[in-house]
Amino acid sequence: MADTELRERVAALVGEATAGEVAAADVLTGDSLVALGVDSLALLRLVDAIELEYGVEIDLAAAPALDTLDDLVALLTTTHPAPTPDQA
Repeated sequence: MADTELRERVAALVGEATAGEVAAADVLTGDSLVALGVDSLALLRLVDAIELEYGVEIDLAAAPALDTLDDLVALLTTTHPAPTPDQA
């Protein structure tokens, strides 16, 4: 999955986790998720959705700060790197 596609999908997941209160387009600006209105419950929903969709486990206690879309994408690309051409 290309970086742009991953960013767009994670931004959409943020929108779903907040029941549409935070638009994916707003998340794509790169602003702080908290500043955009993502509360702790929505963050837990988001982490759960990411874990289910990407087959990763995110330990919030050990994870670096997850306050922007770039933080989430960086975490996903380290824990779930894109397949190389011979793996695709």
